[in-house]
Amino acid sequence: MPVRPAVTEAELEAHLHGICFKTGPPRRIGVEIEFLVHDARNPRCPVEPDRLHEAADALRALPLRSLLTFEPGGQLELSSQPAASLTECIESVTADLALVRPAMLARGLGMAGHGHNPWHPPRRVLTDPRYNAMEAYFDRWGSAGRSMMCATASVQVCVDAGYDEPGPLGHGRRWLLAHLLGAVLAAAFANSPTSEGCPTGYRTTRQLIWSQLDPDRTLAPPLGPDPRTAWARYVLDAPVMCIRTDDGPWDAPEGLTFRDWVRTGVPRPPTQEDLDYHLTTLFPPVRPRGHLELRMIDAQSGDAGWVVPLAVTAALFDDPEAAERAYRTVKALAETAGPRPAPRNPLWRRAARGGLTDPELHAAAVACFAAAEEALPRLGASPEVRAAVAGFTERYVARGRCPADDHLDALYTAESDDLIPGKDSQ
Repeated sequence: MPVRPAVTEAELEAHLHGICFKTGPPRRIGVEIEFLVHDARNPRCPVEPDRLHEAADALRALPLRSLLTFEPGGQLELSSQPAASLTECIESVTADLALVRPAMLARGLGMAGHGHNPWHPPRRVLTDPRYNAMEAYFDRWGSAGRSMMCATASVQVCVDAGYDEPGPLGHGRRWLLAHLLGAVLAAAFANSPTSEGCPTGYRTTRQLIWSQLDPDRTLAPPLGPDPRTAWARYVLDAPVMCIRTDDGPWDAPEGLTFRDWVRTGVPRPPTQEDLDYHLTTLFPPVRPRGHLELRMIDAQSGDAGWVVPLAVTAALFDDPEAAERAYRTVKALAETAGPRPAPRNPLWRRAARGGLTDPELHAAAVACFAAAEEALPRLGASPEVRAAVAGFTERYVARGRCPADDHLDALYTAESDDLIPGKDSQ
């Protein structure tokens, strides 16, 4: 790697202050959607790495507007470009999916929306130095790291940080809103109740897995009045996952924080590029990247299942009236959450286990979805998008259910049928 100048602790703090919360009028929206890739004829059959690599080569030749990547376990991800409106974002990603799905099916591969692989255990297919280092690092905390890397998928909604000034669209309020509303979104869109064919006891097993990982890089930072300073402190005090090299493994001394690395200069002085890379190895439920990246929503089933969480989140963040209503609704959840950071506090744990069967989360979801439905026409959402949100609200939110409940119902029905004598012969 080319030699770059080392930087001071003060310079890095200033850099973080400048790049992580880029404030101004909320104008852009984005989404990152992940899918589990499976054999189109038999989803329970693991896909061989050679087939995934061949499919990746073919997909990269498509004229996509979104960035297409693959995760360590072969999950396919489409990351939209920042869009000027909700409609533009949906239309762009929908057009890309219309190219990607047929190309995958032509190779005998399907794309499924589940927050956690329901069929088989995690298996890594990418062997980049980054993922070798990540697996070794997370193995210190047990098997959850491999599950996170190779068996989970999500819908990540990206919204602008908001204004510097206080108010419904101010960045301080949006930062707090994201962490309280995040539990409501995790509960409403929970879609991962099984692992290897068996119920895990959680509506979103994906959130359970995230709560079992290294707390110094996966928990939320303290939610105080100054998000920039809190985030800069969080970043510098997080352990270094790996130090990139031109040859040899990308490892790092165990327990070395980025702040320690700056102060000691060992094993070599870090650079600003090292800090920027370090940021990509931090995975809190809300990650500031200039914009706010909400990372708590399970992948959704169906060709357009991702549209509903995108539309609801956009409405609750970017429409001033809906943002105010949502903030007042979820602010009451702060007492339940308590002082512990997400996703390990009681509020997020209840969301992960019970989804919208939890009365407090159910009431908050009903109020927030109602605010979102009223806001969508003001955001110019199409009749199709509004109908999709209304349908999800009626099917799940109004009834205190989430998509995970459909999977559990189907599983328990199948088990009951197996116990009925002669059922298979009828």
